[in-house]
Amino acid sequence: MESTSTKKILELGGRKFTLIGTAHVSAQSVEEVKNEIAQNKPECVGVELDEKRYESMTNPDKYKELDIIKVLKRGEALLILANLILSSFQKRMGQNIGVKPGDEMRAAIDIAQEKGIPFELVDRSIKVTLNRAWAKNSFWGKCKLLAALISSAFSKEEISEEQIESLKKENELDSMMGELSEYLPTVKEVLIDERDRYLASHIWECKNFYGEKAKSVTAVLGAGHLPGVQKHLEAIAAGSENTDTTEISNVPPKGIGSKIIGWTIPAIIVALIALGFYVGGKKMGGQFVGSWIIWNGLLAAVGTLIAAGHPLTILVAFLGAPITSLCPLVGVGFLTGIVQALVKKPKVRDMETLADDAETLKGFYSNRITRVLLVFVLSSLGSSIGTFAAGATIVKELTQKITALFG
Repeated sequence: MESTSTKKILELGGRKFTLIGTAHVSAQSVEEVKNEIAQNKPECVGVELDEKRYESMTNPDKYKELDIIKVLKRGEALLILANLILSSFQKRMGQNIGVKPGDEMRAAIDIAQEKGIPFELVDRSIKVTLNRAWAKNSFWGKCKLLAALISSAFSKEEISEEQIESLKKENELDSMMGELSEYLPTVKEVLIDERDRYLASHIWECKNFYGEKAKSVTAVLGAGHLPGVQKHLEAIAAGSENTDTTEISNVPPKGIGSKIIGWTIPAIIVALIALGFYVGGKKMGGQFVGSWIIWNGLLAAVGTLIAAGHPLTILVAFLGAPITSLCPLVGVGFLTGIVQALVKKPKVRDMETLADDAETLKGFYSNRITRVLLVFVLSSLGSSIGTFAAGATIVKELTQKITALFG
């Protein structure tokens, strides 16, 4: 086995796997990929892309077909927002050196097609990855994930070519992975660990021109995946792992426990308000109802206001949040997003400039599509915080009343 910081060559089970580790906006990576494939002519090339990202690469105008109402109805608002933020972040990283995100993947596919070599998309669906990261996180973890996304979206830090190339060094990667594990362990598990296994399994299954397992495979993937993919490939070759990735290829369905919890909090709130009427009469019960409405409605409205929502959207947030918070089937973000999209209907220009507008804070607010997404996220976040704030207020006042009565 030959190894460098950006390339690993593995001889496993009579097959040769060449793993090219890249920084996704690295000019050097583009050249390395081209040279490796052209010179060694593997039987198959694997690229760290899924169908959607490949489609985005080959059809850069896909956002022009976006229907924001359908996005909200399908529950994909956060997915689209995260995609836009991550894409704009990578695009900004590569601007200084004239490299677009994924240029090395595009180069691998182009040179493979030029040489008549089959290529395969070996990464998991970005939709599945992001949904799993969201679903497996706690409420606090979700808040930290949102904060990380938003901070990266509007970061003005400029990164040099030297810094980008340093991302491929193992000591730099170890440090970054360590920080990610500490800050967002669940996200690291889904974004890195699971995908290491998925990538390795699909690289192992790469086929040649005749549909047989390729004797030589060159795989182009982010440098951060090299150690994990190598480990899984060696385990597959040794027979201690198989290539079945069904378990990590879908969003885990909500278990009965999470469904019960989803209804438990509203039930507790209703019970506490009812207890307030029983212990303190109409006055205390009314105060509890008021606290619930004010905390929930006000914070949802504030979130909508921060997102520059239309006045009608802000009113819907205030009136809708106290009700939707007691019904897990519909979130206030769905209501505010729909209203915002209707009163400030996105125009053709918003669709045409969506990717570019997502690169700046000003663009996020001027583009009607991204503003709908902001309204959805921030009104939902405000309502969630309001639920806990109102619950804490009610519990505190009820405890004081009971202590006064029976203490």
